[in-house]
Amino acid sequence: MKSKAFLIFICAVSAMGGLLFGYDWVVIGGAKPFYEDFFGIANSPVMQGVAMTTALIGCLVGAMVAGAAADRYGRKPLLTISAVLFTVSAVATGVFNDFTLFNIARFVGGVGIGVASALSPMYIAEVSPSEIRGRMVSVNQMTIVLGILSAQIVNMLIGQGVTAEWGREQGWRWMFWAEAVPAVLFLVMSFFIPESPVFQKLKSEGKQSGLAEESSQTSSVSILHPSFRKVLVLGLVIAVFQQWCGTNVIFNYAQEIFSAAGYDVDGMFMDIVITGIANVLFTFVALYTVEKWGRRTLMLIGAGGLGIIYLILGTCYYMQITGVMMVVLVVAAISCYAMTLGPITWVLLSEIFPNKVRGVAMAICTFALWTGCCTLTFSFPIMNASLGSYGSFWIYSAICLVAFGFLYINCPETKGKSLEQLEKELTRK
Repeated sequence: MKSKAFLIFICAVSAMGGLLFGYDWVVIGGAKPFYEDFFGIANSPVMQGVAMTTALIGCLVGAMVAGAAADRYGRKPLLTISAVLFTVSAVATGVFNDFTLFNIARFVGGVGIGVASALSPMYIAEVSPSEIRGRMVSVNQMTIVLGILSAQIVNMLIGQGVTAEWGREQGWRWMFWAEAVPAVLFLVMSFFIPESPVFQKLKSEGKQSGLAEESSQTSSVSILHPSFRKVLVLGLVIAVFQQWCGTNVIFNYAQEIFSAAGYDVDGMFMDIVITGIANVLFTFVALYTVEKWGRRTLMLIGAGGLGIIYLILGTCYYMQITGVMMVVLVVAAISCYAMTLGPITWVLLSEIFPNKVRGVAMAICTFALWTGCCTLTFSFPIMNASLGSYGSFWIYSAICLVAFGFLYINCPETKGKSLEQLEKELTRK
């Protein structure tokens, strides 16, 4: 790479995919009461579920196609395509008055999320020097949480103090339209970043002779080779665990969680903003610890820490404790996740796979991550209804503690090592 300033620029541009990922993922929560009233689905749980999950289905599709396409056409074109998808979705979602078209627009945005979530951390890892690679990839997670916080703030500003009629007709549209500003900026800036040097090297060496013929098929076969099996299993477990650790239910089901803790609607809005701020602040902590403490240490802190916090949180729900103590525990969980599992998962996934199969491997793991997100989102209301909040968080605690054992045995330390060195160490010949 050229200068440090240019490196920061291209990583920041790529990480804008993370910003849009975070915004698009969370904005629908604030728009929910308004568009449900507009489309007449406020009393239809099935249609409400469709609206909430359409983008997640798009995520699965985007993640599934991103790897092969990146290996065939390069990382840069895919980032540009994701920017186009975000822009189209942001504008169209707010324009359409038909519920079917609304969901199609959400699906398009979901495909953009799937592509960006697979490509942005991979691209950053491939352009960054090994000594700062973890910190630069963590910038992608920082932009995700900034996108989440931005959506929470936009939703609050638009959703509070407006008439019910204006919110029903226009408010929810502006929540989605606000995403168009960073989406267009991402689109324009994507034309000024270079192609990944790893992709250029593979192309020049003839290892991707299938760019026009068979590369994606070759990569798909290669990732199933026995020598890659252990590292692929590790990547899949890390990806799914990032979701099944349970932290994201706090964002998706904040109303249920804080209501069970004794808070009314106004208190809930304030608590949501507090969790968003904690999410951002402790992601900054990750930027400064990832190269000092290492990936393995932070993953173990995350799994063990969340296991303990959820055990205490579940016990408090069981004992019917309410008030500020519950908010403290929820913020502690968000903070622990933000400095560990949130960013470090993406760092490890972008580092552990060999160059020639990284695109496909990242796509497989990202697909698994979004599958984990879908199952987590779907299962929480059922668990919460049948087991109570205490039972749900005790289950998440058990998952985290089991994952701690797996990571203690299998998770390598990757800090300070080149991608080529990691390939030699992690690939069994």
